[in-house]
Amino acid sequence: MPTNAETVALALDRITAGYVFPERAAEIDRAIRKRLAAGEYDALDGPALCGAVTAHLLEVCPDQHLALRWDDEPQPVLPEDPDKGQAAFLARMRTFNQGVRGFQHLDGNVGYLDVRRIADAAEGARVIGAAMELVAGTSALVLDLRECLGGSPEGCNTWCSYFFPDDQTHLKDIYDRESDTTRQYWTLAHLPAPRYLDRPVYVLTSARTFSGGEDFAYTLQAHRRALVVGETTRGGAHPTGSYQLDAHISVRVPSARGVVIATGTNWEGVGVAPDIAVPAEQALEVAHRDALARTAQPAAPEQ
Repeated sequence: MPTNAETVALALDRITAGYVFPERAAEIDRAIRKRLAAGEYDALDGPALCGAVTAHLLEVCPDQHLALRWDDEPQPVLPEDPDKGQAAFLARMRTFNQGVRGFQHLDGNVGYLDVRRIADAAEGARVIGAAMELVAGTSALVLDLRECLGGSPEGCNTWCSYFFPDDQTHLKDIYDRESDTTRQYWTLAHLPAPRYLDRPVYVLTSARTFSGGEDFAYTLQAHRRALVVGETTRGGAHPTGSYQLDAHISVRVPSARGVVIATGTNWEGVGVAPDIAVPAEQALEVAHRDALARTAQPAAPEQ
């Protein structure tokens, strides 16, 4: 087993090589190595080490994706993880039903989808399509992202495409430091279920909503395709890779930065602010009530 100092040094090497803002990576490296030299981490056990280093990383650079993570179950340590944790992510999504937790048909013909993760576009497309088939005939839709803690930018693009009429909407761009390239994300031309157009859409958020969940909420809100109801989200916008440092500790390194075209920015550090601010536990009731008011049919005229 490597020493704490060796593990932290490996983490700093990863951050320096891959963090999306190189100048901030240099600041992080200086600050944490100063603590290393002072022996601050020497006596900590694994979970405490991860907690302390993560707190110190955030003091220098308040990027909510930047962290050391402890796993009780030993993980394989490879010389190089070529897919930056993608295989592990796909495996988790399979156990999470590609992120779709549940469907309800609420009173007043209002659809409800509970989405806990944003799946990979390829593996998750059929489940996302099946969910959208279930709500295809509803008069309004509530997307519950209050417990959505992240996922795939490509999967978010798939979800968002259902709420636009064609493939002509430029949703966002993502710059990747490693390849020094920018990828454009446009709505998709072909989807496995009907698009959800010309009807009210509500997105429920909480202070726990994070990363891919925030991407989904912010993108629909910025393009005026949904009302966000609930609480301001956590504020983590940078796509991230995960690297195993030893059998129990990995480091998460944000390596890319997204810009939503409708605003020219993203939600990093500030979160997604709701259009209708209410405590998270009241968000569904408030959204449902608003949906009923917006979709109420006028009374039939008297004969």
